[in-house]
Amino acid sequence: MRPFPADLAQAQQEWSATYQQLAQRPSLTELRRRLHRLSTHVYFHPYWQHQRPSPAAWQELRDLGRLDRDRT
Repeated sequence: MRPFPADLAQAQQEWSATYQQLAQRPSLTELRRRLHRLSTHVYFHPYWQHQRPSPAAWQELRDLGRLDRDRT
């Protein structure tokens, strides 16, 4: 697995948790806004500045977010 910056991994973990909360309570505007902010942070993170991520890199990052959520 590639090493992601800690703040990028944290943002992905928060994105996964927020997505799960939103799935349970889809009417909460605050969760939709938070998910949008986190999506923007992850997508435009400086880590991706020199080269856009491959599908494999996105999958690794998503898996990282899910792994931490599954451990709690």
